[in-house]
Amino acid sequence: MGRMFAIIGVMNYLGVVFLNAFTDLGHKIIIQNTIFKVYDGEMQIILTSIVNALILLPFILMFSPSGFLADKYAKNRIMKYASLLAVVITLLITFSYYQGWFYIAFGLTFVLALQSAIYGPAKYGYIKELVGEQHLCTGNGAVQAVTTVAILGGIIFYTVLFENLLNDNFTSKEEILQTIAPLGWLLVLGSLIELYLSSKLPNKMLHHTKRKFESKKYFRGEYLYKNLKIVRRKPEVFEAIIVLSLFWSISQVILSIFGEFAKSELGITNAITVQGVMALAGIGIVIGSVFASKFSKYYINMGLVSIGSVGIMIVVFLVAQTNSIETLAFLFFGFGIFSGLVMVPLNARIQLITPSIHLGTVLAGSNFIQNLFMVGFLLITTIFAYFGTNAESLFYVMGFVAVYMTLTVFKRYLIMTFWTILELLSMLGHKYEYIGLENIPLTRGVLLLGNHVSWLDWIILQLPLNKQINFMMDKEIYNWRLFNFVCKRGEAIPISPRASKDAFKEAHSRLLKGKIVAVYPEGKISQTHELNTFQRGYEYIDQGYDGVIVPFFISGLEGSLFSRCRARNPRSFFKRRVITVYFGTAISKETKAEELQKVVQEMKDKHEQ
Repeated sequence: MGRMFAIIGVMNYLGVVFLNAFTDLGHKIIIQNTIFKVYDGEMQIILTSIVNALILLPFILMFSPSGFLADKYAKNRIMKYASLLAVVITLLITFSYYQGWFYIAFGLTFVLALQSAIYGPAKYGYIKELVGEQHLCTGNGAVQAVTTVAILGGIIFYTVLFENLLNDNFTSKEEILQTIAPLGWLLVLGSLIELYLSSKLPNKMLHHTKRKFESKKYFRGEYLYKNLKIVRRKPEVFEAIIVLSLFWSISQVILSIFGEFAKSELGITNAITVQGVMALAGIGIVIGSVFASKFSKYYINMGLVSIGSVGIMIVVFLVAQTNSIETLAFLFFGFGIFSGLVMVPLNARIQLITPSIHLGTVLAGSNFIQNLFMVGFLLITTIFAYFGTNAESLFYVMGFVAVYMTLTVFKRYLIMTFWTILELLSMLGHKYEYIGLENIPLTRGVLLLGNHVSWLDWIILQLPLNKQINFMMDKEIYNWRLFNFVCKRGEAIPISPRASKDAFKEAHSRLLKGKIVAVYPEGKISQTHELNTFQRGYEYIDQGYDGVIVPFFISGLEGSLFSRCRARNPRSFFKRRVITVYFGTAISKETKAEELQKVVQEMKDKHEQ
């Protein structure tokens, strides 16, 4: 992560991201707290939902224009001019505060959000240009953490100042605005600093396009139709957008109804307490984002999305049954952590697998669909509230939405979820180090051959690789009832003395497709510190494929509960075991077993000195 922050422009960019969120939220909090002070019951839920809808609608309306701008022009320039527009808008907001024009200030929420919608795709598309694919997940984690800190800071900062300036001495919403009007200058100041930082961002645009935007096509919906086709071109991208849309919809509804829930169920009328509990979700998101970045060291860990979805589902159901403010605070904190696990990998994955030429359009499309979902959910919430549905019932409804979201995620990322759970469990007692990962070709067939020291070898080898390893394994173990489903979904290849030819044919077929096939030439788990004799079985795999052999050596598992070899130097049970996997330089696929054993032995001698 430290290397990413050394890249020129990263700190200025994160400053722009922070101030954009901090300023936008500041105005929203002022309007929302004014509603909280003046209105009760269903009217409070309805007006809060309308405020949120005013923030979301611009992202729907600006789908095609914002995507066009992000793909055609340098993204740093778009951010610069959008920041200049924010200065003008915050000056108008401040003027409306001083005049006590509540409905004008209410409406300017839409205008401020319009400015954010214009350069949203440019802001997020700039991550890939600025930090590159290598730091993409870390970059998204940093952006999510910074955005969340801005939201958290904005909630606390503006709510505390709001309460201190107001001091409950008011008779109308107009009077409230005039009392807190000096806060408007803080919005202006934030926009000015954002403008300065955005002007310092480097231009990373490599290719300019000659596209033209035709307003007639926009109003006829032709751009909308065309851009949605681009968004749906890759099923995984579209599914990720749908999951993010469901997540944000759940979040928006919870934020809209929690104030009324706290007021009616817990008797809380202090805005600082209500906003403080919701702010804990922000702290959780920061932690969840950092956690997601850490566990995406080698590739974007999509299994974390499943864990986050399950956590969100459980938390939402528990909130509906809770009457303690302390428990609610804990649950909102957990909601934030699980949210970070969902958002960071999904956003990074969308950016990674989307071609750069369409990235602006896809990110704008993501905003469009997410905000369409959120507006729809807020509309439903408003209708429910109008007909007298209480906040507790709405929490249960959101819980069932979270169930659907979780099922969608599991359908796509089941196997990756399995590996992530194994990784989390194994890391309780182990620390893994991988050396030589760059020796594994990404586009060619790879025969992965090395020592066999424990029952965990297959897990350890898979953890740093995004590409699925096709393990050749004993057919009897493959057919174990509790293990068979995982083996099939994990693309393992069963082998037995009677059906070895079929297994070798299948291995060859997969190598032809550029996959990784792993074999343990020793044939069994070693019971000593020495290598067993390498068997020649892998030599029977047809060599008519474009690929290589990559030798590996696993060190550090001796004495483990999962190993049959005793440790030379017993360690404390409470000390984490350091396990190192060495991947050697690729060698010819024609290498014989005797020669291969010498290569692995040399690796062993070199690294165990």
